[in-house]
Amino acid sequence: MAQIKGLDAHDRPPEAVRLCFKKYSRLPLSEIDNDPGILDLQGVDPDNLPPSLTISQYMSSQELRLAFDDFIRGGHASGQDQAPLAENMPVYTHNAVSGLLMIPSIFPPTVQSELVSRLLHRDLPNPEHKTNLHLHYDVTYPEGTDSTATTKSFFADDPTRTLQPKDPQVHLPLSIQNVLEKKLRWVTLGSQYNWTDEVYPTEAPPPFPQDVANLLKAAFPETEAQAAILNLHSAGDTLSMHRDVSEDCDVGLISVSFGCDGLFLVSHDDGNGAEIIRLRSGDAVYMNGTSRFAWHGVPKILPSTCPNWLADWPSAGGDAPSVLIDPYEMWKGWMSSKRINLNVRQMTTSHAS
Repeated sequence: MAQIKGLDAHDRPPEAVRLCFKKYSRLPLSEIDNDPGILDLQGVDPDNLPPSLTISQYMSSQELRLAFDDFIRGGHASGQDQAPLAENMPVYTHNAVSGLLMIPSIFPPTVQSELVSRLLHRDLPNPEHKTNLHLHYDVTYPEGTDSTATTKSFFADDPTRTLQPKDPQVHLPLSIQNVLEKKLRWVTLGSQYNWTDEVYPTEAPPPFPQDVANLLKAAFPETEAQAAILNLHSAGDTLSMHRDVSEDCDVGLISVSFGCDGLFLVSHDDGNGAEIIRLRSGDAVYMNGTSRFAWHGVPKILPSTCPNWLADWPSAGGDAPSVLIDPYEMWKGWMSSKRINLNVRQMTTSHAS
């Protein structure tokens, strides 16, 4: 198994992997459904597996259901919303990417919707959680966001309010509407990674959201959620190839997708090729073993593939009671053009449970 020591975050991926990324970043949308090189997790028949896949285990629906119910009850005072019972789910492995676990549809719709809401309504406007905007802008928060008041979502903010650049000669002011529609690309949770220097800070990090950590622990018990990046992408965006090698331990990485489909590239063990996996909303991959240090990225986001039940988020749409005013009405359909990925890692072994 590869070890994290001696690996450099500034290294470049092998030529074969770069060429694969380039190929799929340029692949016309009309050719994606019929491309034989794309593995669609939700299209795999467990009883008729392709030669490259095996089933390593089945996840217990009973244990996950308890975690789902606990998570949903924590977000609703009434406690009446229940996640649908998940069936025992197959966990796939790939013979060219050792240690990679792939789980289709691990999180049901109710859990996905609630998780996206907490991450973006609660955790995004937490000033301790830095974003890509903090490097160049003086990020101010919606009125009511302080240590004594309930956090107010940016989606309930004045869309014309502006963030001022640190250097007006280089960057223009950004409206909140522009931030949410395009400019916001990532949010960090827990330990705040420095993307300029590609290192973690030495000071104590803000706490990782405990409810999210508990939910992930039920599905991926080997990893303690201590740091995460929440990536937000639109059609036309890509996530360049990289390896996550700045942590102090080799524990597996958790990656969960929401919204529009994304093509996920992960390099083979020998570096002479890569797999392209179509990740749909609710799919997850766990990068363990050799795959923990595989080159990976997202060469393409597929527009108009967000599930209908999530597409209207953050608006409640037709589910909102008629007597209530929907505070997110102007953002109805925001999620229909977005892919959100939650990538979670453990920083050290000293706090592992």
